[in-house]
Amino acid sequence: MSPPVQAAYSYCEAVTGQQARNFAYGIRLLPYEKRQAMSALYAFSRRVDDIGDGELDAGTKRTRLESTRELLDRVRHGKVEEDDTDPVAVALADAARRFPLPLGGLDELIDGVLMDVRGATYETWDDLKAYCRCVAGAIGRLSLGVFGTAPGARGAERAAEYADTLGLALQLTNILRDVREDAGNGRTYLPADDLAKFGCSAGFHRTTPPPGSDFAGLVHFEVRRARALFAEGYRLLPMLDRRSGACVAAMAGIYRRLLDRIERDPEAVLRGRVSLPGHEKAYVAVRGLSGLDARHISRLTARGRA
Repeated sequence: MSPPVQAAYSYCEAVTGQQARNFAYGIRLLPYEKRQAMSALYAFSRRVDDIGDGELDAGTKRTRLESTRELLDRVRHGKVEEDDTDPVAVALADAARRFPLPLGGLDELIDGVLMDVRGATYETWDDLKAYCRCVAGAIGRLSLGVFGTAPGARGAERAAEYADTLGLALQLTNILRDVREDAGNGRTYLPADDLAKFGCSAGFHRTTPPPGSDFAGLVHFEVRRARALFAEGYRLLPMLDRRSGACVAAMAGIYRRLLDRIERDPEAVLRGRVSLPGHEKAYVAVRGLSGLDARHISRLTARGRA
């Protein structure tokens, strides 16, 4: 690997380590080249998200997102040189040469962030699911391009579907964790149908639930939905090699434990960001590396229960 490409990957790894603690915990279990490629994917995705979440006006955000799409086109068509001044583009271009990345997933991510810029709201779960597939399901499919499936893995033709579903599970967990923060930024992601059903249409602008609402009922309803997505998405694990499976199990396991905490104390998400301590993340990582989760899912799948 040339020094410019190595430097580009080092930059992406630094971005990942600083800004994506949960993600970084999982990818450290990967072999070096796969870890580099995942860092390049994260750094590009982080750039797109930062544009959407920034303080610029909507018109400028749209312009910058389209410029980012043009950069992605350069990557897609092999027009990024090793001495390009953009380290993220250099690293992503190299990763795309080394791995079969479905780069259209990054176009979907840009489409999803454009929905945020437009202030899109979601009436039904199907509406929200379409958004989640753009911003998270696509990342699951891109990650699968790095992981690959193990030789001879049964059902591997459905691996992309399970990766997509696992992305939805992670995103719905994020949405539950961030309801107060998103409300402060003028965004509501949970479906309007669900909010109305549980008396929460007034939104989440305080540290207490909307008066007269069944906020706990809403959270438990969405937790059950997320758990069903996790159960379906976890079918991916037995299809991956040991270290890729450990990476996925670690990231998904951290979010499942976040979901457990949210379920136990729904109002915690209104008081601040729910997170896991480092020792608990380490336990999840060790469990993933041991293959316990993959073997458990394999047994359940064989019994028709997963």
